[in-house]
Amino acid sequence: MVETDQKFYTCKYDKPFKEIMLKKSNRDILKSLLKSILNIEIKDIKLNSPDTNVGNVNVKGKSFDALLTTDKGKIEIELNAINEDYVHPRNMAYICNVYTTHTLVGEEYDEDTDIIQINLTYHLNNENEYDNKNMRIYKMRDNEGKEFVKNLYIVEVNMDFYEKIWYSKNKKAIKENKYLVMLNRNKQELEEMLEENIEVRKYMDELNKLNKKPEFIEFMTAEEDARKIYNSRMKAATREGLEKGLKQGLEQGLEQGLEQGINQRNIEIAHNLLKQKIDVNIISASTGLSKKQVEELKEQ
Repeated sequence: MVETDQKFYTCKYDKPFKEIMLKKSNRDILKSLLKSILNIEIKDIKLNSPDTNVGNVNVKGKSFDALLTTDKGKIEIELNAINEDYVHPRNMAYICNVYTTHTLVGEEYDEDTDIIQINLTYHLNNENEYDNKNMRIYKMRDNEGKEFVKNLYIVEVNMDFYEKIWYSKNKKAIKENKYLVMLNRNKQELEEMLEENIEVRKYMDELNKLNKKPEFIEFMTAEEDARKIYNSRMKAATREGLEKGLKQGLEQGLEQGLEQGINQRNIEIAHNLLKQKIDVNIISASTGLSKKQVEELKEQ
């Protein structure tokens, strides 16, 4: 991505995504984005509280990036700017929370309302199974393909796939996938996109305005700074742990090596004393080997 004098924050991150996509006046953009992912027409969207309802005071709550009630079911959206081992278990916990809340609130257990989680995830191309795939749809099935429930879906969108489309400069492919391609484009790149589309133009204007708001920049800068501090501390802690582990390993290795060397030397001495017909008790006392060990050497 082209660098500018002032950093331009895209909808790769949850804050700008929520500021734009969850705005009531931008429902048309959100509907188009959802249609491009789920391939279904969504007419009605209602925003739910973004806070999880874990039902346990000992569990720290979390805010969803987006939780929607639509005419096609409940849809939760998560922005994953990185792909780490914790992302799948964490997001699974979120969608299970949505499923639990929906199921327990109703008068009966039903599978008529779809519960869908959309993960917009970057850096999935590091996993071979995602090469050249735009998304994967996960469901709960057994080893024979029988569904446990029919209304729970997890859609993981490989955002690297759409990054490749942009950098391919294939105008037809960009136009066909514009709503996903546009999410991580900066100001200059957005201006290069096909401008006859009303929603893309509207999204471009909204993102440009957002990046000019001092309070938004201040929030993003503080969040980025906190993330960098955390990453730096984790890196330092990891390095310190590795160094400590290496030192302990070397110390243990030297200690074990010395013990093995001394033990081997005592065995050699015991062999020589046995050849001279020295009493087993004397050999044991002289070498530190047990009488049983000396007796076993005697039999060899």
